[in-house]
Amino acid sequence: MAKIKKGDDIIVRTGKDKGKSGRVTQILKGDKVLVEGINQVKKNQKPNPNAGISGGIIVKDMPINISNIGLYNPETKKADRVGYRFLEDGKKVRYFKSTNEVVDV
Repeated sequence: MAKIKKGDDIIVRTGKDKGKSGRVTQILKGDKVLVEGINQVKKNQKPNPNAGISGGIIVKDMPINISNIGLYNPETKKADRVGYRFLEDGKKVRYFKSTNEVVDV
């Protein structure tokens, strides 16, 4: 079980986008994640009429290291650390370490 999952709301802790928040769109290999609206770059793209791709400058989300983001805690309105806990029925869940609230319900 990963501490950050697809669809989680996160806040960037370090880097050029520090303080920005977004939603995880994809988990990549090697401890990297794609977050919508975070770590965006402009890329010059050549047109490819066979694939239906028009040319020009496009804005693209690039991967960010998972250590540079934190899970958004709506109670404290900040990034928070995440731990694991087993419920009474044996189910493994994530919880916020600052408030001991369960993330997955």
